[in-house]
Amino acid sequence: MMRILLSLLVLLTAPLVARAADLEVLLKDARGQPVPDAVVTYIPAQGAGRAPHFAWPMVVAQHDIAFEPHVLIAPVGADVTFPNLDTVRHHVYSFSAAKRFELKLYGHEQARTVHFDKAGVVALGCNIHDRMSGFIIVVDTPFAAKTDEAGRAVIAAAPDGSGVLSVWQEDLKAPGNAVSRQLAVHGATRQTLTLDLKPHPAMKM
Repeated sequence: MMRILLSLLVLLTAPLVARAADLEVLLKDARGQPVPDAVVTYIPAQGAGRAPHFAWPMVVAQHDIAFEPHVLIAPVGADVTFPNLDTVRHHVYSFSAAKRFELKLYGHEQARTVHFDKAGVVALGCNIHDRMSGFIIVVDTPFAAKTDEAGRAVIAAAPDGSGVLSVWQEDLKAPGNAVSRQLAVHGATRQTLTLDLKPHPAMKM
């Protein structure tokens, strides 16, 4: 009996933990078309609660003269690998404030690794192939996801309460290509946003 009473006392005095459920965000442009490769992040007012960790590989490959994936979400402190899967050499670089680096010419089936220690947008390029572009979005929240071809992103286990929802997309007409808004999460929550996008330029050959 005493053990049961002690267990009840622990439950009653333990701090309340906010419920968590999926936060689904749907993005479309002014024409009603889905917006893929946008990064959605959520910052709860009470803080993230845990360090970011994501299931997808921390890899940006060079394949068919392009970066794959075109957009990668990486947590602060991640080591990202850049394998060259092409038969030509690449020279990967970034001049971004969040991370400046240069991976000088390396060839087929070779790889280099870069450590990302600061949150922000890291734009990627290749000194040999001007048409190549990509982005690494380095985040300090575990609540982050990328939209798929249907413009849908799902942030798992977002805690109940208020917070800030942010969206980054490379063609978004906004400072830093990002917009933010206040959001209240209560259980499974769904948001649909319309983005004002610049026309995407044709790739240079």
